[in-house]
Amino acid sequence: MATRSLVDATGTAIALAAAPRRIVSLIPSVTEILFTLGVGDSVAGCTIFCTEPAEGVAAKMRVGGEKDPKLDVIRDLGADLVVANVEENVRQHVDTLREWGIPVFVIYPRTVAAGVRLIEDLGELTRAQDRAQPLAADLRARLGRVRGGARPRQKVFCPIWRHPYMTINADTYVSDMLRVCGGDNVFAGRPARYPEVTLDEVDAVRPDVMLFPDEPYRFRRAHLADFSAHREIPAVRDGRMHLVDGKLLSWYGPRIAQALDVLPGFLSGETDRPGGDSSETAGRS
Repeated sequence: MATRSLVDATGTAIALAAAPRRIVSLIPSVTEILFTLGVGDSVAGCTIFCTEPAEGVAAKMRVGGEKDPKLDVIRDLGADLVVANVEENVRQHVDTLREWGIPVFVIYPRTVAAGVRLIEDLGELTRAQDRAQPLAADLRARLGRVRGGARPRQKVFCPIWRHPYMTINADTYVSDMLRVCGGDNVFAGRPARYPEVTLDEVDAVRPDVMLFPDEPYRFRRAHLADFSAHREIPAVRDGRMHLVDGKLLSWYGPRIAQALDVLPGFLSGETDRPGGDSSETAGRS
């Protein structure tokens, strides 16, 4: 019996007659979700950037990158479900796969809550509701507890690129994760989703905290020296500049649990106190 029709981010209804057995994931976080749901054996291929779980993806066929997947390889794998992302993947590639009769479920979570719902959608598509539903329920409970916390709000700057510096606006999953965890994104109001910013502009908005992820740009401790001439920024003055695991900020799915445990401490200042962990590898898996 086919699953109920799920409408994806492109407005396309997806209904599979049976559980997919040859899944290709074009998004690293989705690959991790599929293994968490216990359907890793049904993953036939994934991108060269899919790294988790390491032991699970080691033997999987690599089908190229998000922007340049090898469509013929996906077809030759006999894919009966491909999972793609509006932003990470190319619409033309999705259209080609669909023209070949391959179902493609396109996702676009821009909030933490949507990241939790994605687990349920993938659970339904893969007939793994028995794992998806309890996981989603647990994450919603964690999300409710974090949202209900009484921590003071903190102004936060989170770059995603360097040369030029780029960050995120409010209409992004990363910004919503920061918001949920107690941070007010200082560039939330920018019209571009990924605006370029200068160090003087960062100085002008006076963030209390700066978080430097290791993806998509691999920020390292040496890069914090970029702000050495901006001592009046509270985050610089107070030493609240943290290198963090980028997966906590941008990966949906089970990674949300770790994010909700770790990120509020960085934003509230708890990890700056004696006994807290503000080392270069804090929060990394």
